[in-house]
Amino acid sequence: MSKVRVYQLAKELGVPNSELIELLKELGEEVKSHSSTIDEATAEAIKDLIQERTSKKAVGQVILLPRRSITPVELAGRMKIDLGTIMSQLMKQGILVTPAQPLDLEVVVKLVRDLGYQFQFEKDGEKQETTIETISETKEVTEKESKETEEVKEEEEQKEIPTRPPVITVMGHVDHGKTTLLDAIRKTNIAEREYGQITQHIGAYEVEWNGRTIVFIDTPGHEAFAALRARGAMVTDIVILVVAADDGVMPQTIEAINCARSAEVPIIVAVNKIDRPDANIDRVKIQLSEQGLVPEEWGGETIFVPISALKGQGINELLEMILLMADLMELRADLDAPAWGYILESKMDSKRGAIATVIVKQGILRKGDWVVAGTTYGRIRLMTDWEGKEVKEAPPSKPVAILGLEELPEPGDKLEVVEDGRIAKEMAEQRAELRRQQQLQPSRRITLEDFFAQMQVGKVKELNIIVKADVQGSVDAITNYLSRLEHPEVKISIIHKGVGDVSENDVMLAAASNAVILGFNVRVEPSGRRALQREKVDVRLYRIIYDLIEDVKRVIVGLLEPIRRQEILGVAEVRAIFKTRFGMVAGCYVNFGRMVINAPCRVIRNGQVVTTTRIISLRHYTEDRSEIPEGMECGIGLDGFSDFEIGDLIEAFQIVEVQRSIEEIREKAPEMVAMR
Repeated sequence: MSKVRVYQLAKELGVPNSELIELLKELGEEVKSHSSTIDEATAEAIKDLIQERTSKKAVGQVILLPRRSITPVELAGRMKIDLGTIMSQLMKQGILVTPAQPLDLEVVVKLVRDLGYQFQFEKDGEKQETTIETISETKEVTEKESKETEEVKEEEEQKEIPTRPPVITVMGHVDHGKTTLLDAIRKTNIAEREYGQITQHIGAYEVEWNGRTIVFIDTPGHEAFAALRARGAMVTDIVILVVAADDGVMPQTIEAINCARSAEVPIIVAVNKIDRPDANIDRVKIQLSEQGLVPEEWGGETIFVPISALKGQGINELLEMILLMADLMELRADLDAPAWGYILESKMDSKRGAIATVIVKQGILRKGDWVVAGTTYGRIRLMTDWEGKEVKEAPPSKPVAILGLEELPEPGDKLEVVEDGRIAKEMAEQRAELRRQQQLQPSRRITLEDFFAQMQVGKVKELNIIVKADVQGSVDAITNYLSRLEHPEVKISIIHKGVGDVSENDVMLAAASNAVILGFNVRVEPSGRRALQREKVDVRLYRIIYDLIEDVKRVIVGLLEPIRRQEILGVAEVRAIFKTRFGMVAGCYVNFGRMVINAPCRVIRNGQVVTTTRIISLRHYTEDRSEIPEGMECGIGLDGFSDFEIGDLIEAFQIVEVQRSIEEIREKAPEMVAMR
């Protein structure tokens, strides 16, 4: 029986690949991606099921949606349903947000459709007020509104939405050749500019190949930058996983795989360094198969491309596979929709002000647009592409640097075009207040319920840290990494973080709060150096991320109390019981180790501990001994215990202190949070 690809059936039925995959899974079919195959009988059953659902689908309520982000609370009010239904549906989609956190418009539209509702967008000047009262109200939808909605939907379906370039993120273990691969693709020399051979900041690049554009986002490979990598995956269509043919799968390789999977982004494996004499491509395939990435030639669905980034081998084949997968994914973007995108990077220029790198997702971003990005806003005064050339507009998937924002946005913030400056300012202020409330609420809960309770019994020590770095992306990456370090005895508190050199204010804050200052790719200002001489604050500056990480771990270890551990000294078996003027004494034979006077011990009977005490008397015949070795008989008296029985075991032990090690410092898995 012939097979049908999932993406082919989805195209025939006019449904998204993801929706068809979910439907197949509901029917018990094991499909992993749009490239999976199903038999013709299953395909026919799916066709019948979708047709049946379509014919039975009733005309639902029409939800009026704004062309902007909307919170779950506001959406529940507009839909007149319980907030829990909204939150549950979001969790099913793998989206974890608070009820007051804004949702992307595309997420809202999918959620509304999944719940069986119809929708239409608000017209200019038209608004729907949402208050606490309106959430409980019921809205009646007329036949006319339903008809108009159906007409709008038909018009949208008939409209041809153009394709957009794929956005690619290159991931992999450090030194496996990520930057060298990008260098081979775009013919620049970025690889030689970084300290420690690690790419420190996100950069976006456009590559023209065979008349088509491919956008590459270069994210750092080291695990400390998991937050940057997660943000990159959220705007990414395809992940290129670079694995060295001589090294094989390494820890950061697995982290990159998990990152891509959490973002539900398909992976193409680029097996690099095939020119090395010890290269072993089959070993890489075996190792990645153990991680669930099975090559197509082995019956799996993962594309493997052997390359040598250094010599340029296999680069064309890799680009072909990227475009092939992009075609299968049917990447499209509406040019007429209000423009929005994501902030990839931001930094403060002393002459030009805040500069933000943006990648456009929908619509066309233009010079002169009023925009909101996170909690800041502004009007775009200048826009340049990745080569530094000024551009007037940026279509979907276009990475650009913009000037004109009032303050630095955070990497990962959503940038949206709004009508005018008044609206932009209002939205930014509302978001700032919302973010402040969100930061206060979890902090208050954790402080009252967990942390202070532990502090009162002396179980937790606090390590205060100030983080300064050259760009906002590094600040966020370092603080996110530090937040992943956890130990029940130490609490890491980031009391301040910022972009720029270490200042006098930083030093004074560190002195007042007993904090250490960690600086990455920055210096200490002259005024700060004078303050350091006075205050004797610990300032540590780094250019290699590994050094920073290891130093922080060593500081944490230094705060830990030594581990008190029991070591078994010996075991003696009770073979006789004697009554003396000092009390009951057990006549024993030392089976293992040695018995030591004053050593703590436990009496074990039938596998159960009867008591824990200490040895107060140890005799060999009539002679008092400090210890009795293995293979000898002895009399043992215990402190406060005389109820011996024949066959009891007396287990002597000692308490030893073991210094703590860096290996104890655990790292929580990075949270994969969709960019909003």
